[in-house]
This record gives sequence, structure tokens and C-alpha cells, in this order.
Amino acid sequence: MGSATIFVWLQLPNVSKSYRTALTITGIVTLIATYHYIRIFNSWVEAFEVLSKDGGDYTVQLTGAPFNDGYRYVDWLLTAPLLLIELILVMKLPQQETVSLSWKLGLASALMVALGYPGEIQEDLSVRWFSWSLSMIPFCYAVFSRAEGLAGATSKQSSPAAASLASAARYLTVLSWCTYPPMYMVKSVGLAGPRATMYEQVCYSIADVMAKAVFGVLIWAIAAEKSAVEESGKQLPK
Repeated sequence: MGSATIFVWLQLPNVSKSYRTALTITGIVTLIATYHYIRIFNSWVEAFEVLSKDGGDYTVQLTGAPFNDGYRYVDWLLTAPLLLIELILVMKLPQQETVSLSWKLGLASALMVALGYPGEIQEDLSVRWFSWSLSMIPFCYAVFSRAEGLAGATSKQSSPAAASLASAARYLTVLSWCTYPPMYMVKSVGLAGPRATMYEQVCYSIADVMAKAVFGVLIWAIAAEKSAVEESGKQLPK
């Protein structure tokens, strides 16, 4: 995440001015994620003590400090709307459409996270299922809007390469986001304890890297391709 932040911000001078806002937001997203992953790492260290006596097997003991997974949800609350906005900005849609989509998708993604969090911190399965069901409403709207709602805008990009990259970015976000709902329900389908936590944390982390760092590199690639086309004056026929 930190490397992605450094990379995209170093690339700011190499793209056209109209795409620098998208790259700046991309770096902010991965910077926020970097900070929260450091805090999550520290929370693991504080919550558990790993010991080995005389070279024997390792044992894990609770220290009494709670593991705080709220960092991940604060991360998502901040970054989920920004991820959608950076994609919209780099596609260079008409201003009115850009503003409208940014507000609609940004609010939908923030609402998705806010509705899902209460169920995450509850042991009661009925509350967890109810919270999941509510959060899936804005989730489905946000995912459908990217998969289908931006399809027309993708085909109108300034070169075939830019259109291909924009399509890849759209489907990467759809694919990575679709891993979150089933992982959210891991603890509701019979898995519990350390095994459930392991599956949940590893899969969330992989999805985060794909949805933020890898997606951020794709945003840069789109911006770089479109900048090169615009500077050369080569545009697709209208």
C-alpha cells in the first residue's frame, strides 16, 4: 500500500493536469490503508503474546488488550467512496455526470460500510444477518453501477488501450468487492475461533490490496495512456 502511494504520487508530473486529481486521490486511498494496516498490525501485537519455552512449541496467550478490527472499517468508510470517485475522474466524463455519479456512488459505498459494521461487532447471528442484508442494498447498487452503468463511458475512452484498461479497472473492483460479502458471513456459517479469524483477515487483506494498490496502478495506467494520446493529438473518430 505504501509503495503504491509513493509510485502514483511520483507519477503526477507525468500525466496531464486533468488526471492529477484522480492520481492524488489514488495515493490518498493507499496512504489511508497503509496507516490502518500499521494500526491493525500493532493491535495484533498488543492483543496476543507468542511464547516458546526452551525451544518447544509456540503458545499464544491473550494479553487482555482487545484486538481492534474497527481500524479496517474506518479504512473502508474513508476509502470506498474515494475508490469510486477516482475511477469516475480518470474516465473524464462530462462534469455534470461526474458530479452526479461521484455523489451517488460515494454515498452508496459509505452507507454500505456503515450498515455492515454493527453486524460485524455482534455475536448474535440474527443481528449479523440483518446488518449484512441491509448493507447489500447499497453494495449491489454500487457494484452494478460500475459493471454496467459505466460501460458506455468505457467504450468512449480516447484509445482502444485506454478503453481496455478502464474496463479492466471496472471489473477488478467488481471482482475484489464481491469477495467481501461472503467473508463477512464466515462466522455465520459454522466457522468460529482462530480458524474463522484467519480466513477472514487473510481474505480481507488480499481483497484490499487488489481493490486499492493494484487498482491504483491501473488508474495510473489509464491516466498515462490518455495523457499520451491527448498530447499526440490522436483521438478515436467521434
